[in-house]
Formats: sequence, C-alpha cells, structure tokens
Amino acid sequence: MIQVMGAEPLAGEIWVQGSKNAVLPVMAAAILHSGVSVIENVPKIQDVTCMMGILSSLGCEVTLEGRTLRINAAKLSGYEIERKDMGQMRSSMMLVGPLLARFGRAVAFAPGGCSIGKRPVDLHLSALRCLGARVVEMDGRMEFEAEGLEGGNISFPYPSVGATENAVMAAVFAKGRTRILGCAREPEIVELCRFLRHMGARIFGEGTSLIEIEGGGKFRDTQYRIAGDRIVAGSYLAAVLCTGGEICVRGVEAGQLQAVLAVLEQLGAKIFALPDGVALAMKGRPRGSLFVKTAPYPAFPTDMQSLLLAVFARAEGENRIEETVFEGRFQAARELKKFGAYIQIEGNCVTVRGRARLRGAVVEAPDLRGGAALVLAALAAEGRSEIHAYEHIARGYASICEDLQGLGAKIRLSE
Repeated sequence: MIQVMGAEPLAGEIWVQGSKNAVLPVMAAAILHSGVSVIENVPKIQDVTCMMGILSSLGCEVTLEGRTLRINAAKLSGYEIERKDMGQMRSSMMLVGPLLARFGRAVAFAPGGCSIGKRPVDLHLSALRCLGARVVEMDGRMEFEAEGLEGGNISFPYPSVGATENAVMAAVFAKGRTRILGCAREPEIVELCRFLRHMGARIFGEGTSLIEIEGGGKFRDTQYRIAGDRIVAGSYLAAVLCTGGEICVRGVEAGQLQAVLAVLEQLGAKIFALPDGVALAMKGRPRGSLFVKTAPYPAFPTDMQSLLLAVFARAEGENRIEETVFEGRFQAARELKKFGAYIQIEGNCVTVRGRARLRGAVVEAPDLRGGAALVLAALAAEGRSEIHAYEHIARGYASICEDLQGLGAKIRLSE
C-alpha cells in the first residue's frame, strides 16, 4: 500500500518515464522482424514485465538492462497467447496482428486489464478480416488464420487505438497497399508507426485519420527511443493543482497535452510550454465551474478523467465530467468520496462539489488511473491516508512514490 501525509505543496523538477501506451505496441511490433530490436527509455512497470513474459513464452529472447530493452525474435515459435496472460493485460491482444503476419495463425482469448468497461475486440476482428484473416470464436477463444495477408481497405466506425495498432502491424506484412480510414490519432499510434518505419516499413499519414501502408517490405534490426509518458506527466501536473506549488515536468511534448493543459489553465494554473516539457504554477484552490467531456485524441483523454476528479474534489464550485469512452470508469469516484468531497454519479456523468479541506482516508485503488487519482486526493488531504491495491498503480507508474518524494511529498510505499 501507499501511505501519504498530505496537505504539503509540491515543488521541483521531474523527468517523466517512458510511455506505457507507446512501449507495449512497440514491443508487440518487434516480433514482426526475425531479428533484434533495441528499445530505449522503457518504463519499469508491471505491464512491461507482463509483456516480456509473454514474448519469452512465445520463444523470444528478452532482456531489460536499466531502461534498455532488447528483443530478439529470431526464434519466435509460438502463436498462442495463453488465457492467463490475456486475463492479466488487455494489451496482449495487440500481439495477434504480428503473430498472424509471422505464422499465418494466432490464438487469443478475451483480454483482461483494468475493470473500466467492456472494451470489445470486434473492431480488431473486422480489421484483420479485411486483410484476409479468418476468425473462429468459441467460448472466449479466438483462432485466426490466413494463408497470406493481403492489403485492403479498413474503415473504423470508431477510432479505436488498439484496433488501429493491430491493423497497422498486420498491414506492414501484408502484400500490397492498405488504407486505414477512421483510425486513432493518439501520439502512441505515431510512435508505433515511427518504430515500424525504423524497421523498414513504408507508412504514411500517422497522426491523421487516414494511414496508408505499402506492405510486404523487408525488416531490419533497429534501435528506438520511446517518448515520455503524457498521462504520467499530466498526473503530476494535476497533482500540483491539488496541493499548490510549482513544478517542471520534462521529457514530454507539451503539444500532446494540449487538451489537458487547457483544462488546468481554466482551473487557475499558470502554464508555460518548454522545448522539452511543461512548467506549471498553482496558487490557492482550483476554480470552478467546468464541464469536461472525454473523447478520443486530441480531445480530453479518458486516461486523465479520474485524475481530474481528484482535482475537482479540491476545486471551488460545482464541476462536471462526461465520460464517453469507457462506461465503467467512475469506480474511483466512489473512493474519492471518502476524502470528503461531494460526488454524484448519474449515468455517464459525474458532478463534483469540492471542499477547501479534504480529510485523510483509507481507500482502495480500483484500477490504474483511478489509483493514481486517489494518490492525488491523499496529497491534498489533511492527515494520513492509505491507498491499498498498489498493484493497479504499478501497472503504469514506474516510481510514483519516489517521483513525488522528489517534489516534497510525504509519501512512501509500505508492505
């Protein structure tokens, strides 16, 4: 569990870890090449450890030294992702496209991860079918087959990040040209495409709603550095709105946080974009009254929704959030009430009336970002707080206690 003595302002400088949502698809893409990929700035988080275990079980040689990950997929031999691995981490679904490309076969199960909604895989399946895959589903088991993937036209009715990643990875191996319409525009998609281009793939249009790929090319050994994690950066910036103070978060592109920074600025923060990060200063309580709606990038990210609830718990007036991406992402709201804020859930909307003083509480992290939100509330609360189920937070934050200690927080990880 995490123990916090709150009501202390934060101040200082911090370098943000490598991006969780970028490194996992890059790790999956590495198995497209029967050689070596070296990935730098890798965060030491549980999801990376889990993905390393899956790749090893499939025959890859995987080593992590410091923040440098080496994947040798020359001896990749398995094409079935075990049910227990799928249950631990939803990101394992993105291995289907690369495995199908390498072997013409792949087996997967209904994926797991955080309990934040249904997150169906139908868009993954339809995209792979457009490239010639046959899919048989039975009792949660999905079998994929294709004698040879062929380029085609894929049109997404919704910009799913995971489905876009799977489609891109399969398409770079397919024969001919593939056009992906309605694809996700998140920075992590751009990262994946850049990595694939380093390996030799021919990809155009990443960061827009239309990606075009000339498949069938040859891949080569490569070395690639993962960008900083924009959600972790946003988490620490949001923490200062809860506590007051001044910080500089480095190692992240301010442009990737534009929607988040706009909301924090409306709440009263003074923000300065830097060439390699963001500086933020906050005096007094956050202002109200805001209405924020989550949506796919470049809108306000669903991954920041729980963290914004923690900020609203300290804010003046009444603030509201509408969640449009995941229907089960308000579990943190119930725990945040224990700190003393008034929070009301109505369907996919939450109304928060903040308090000048929050009180310490004993709470349990319901999921990754919800757990981080509870840490933020504890930092703002007077007295002692405990956040249990730390394993959820460890899935995406490599060193949240050490990072916050460096900013002056009284926080520690305890058994």
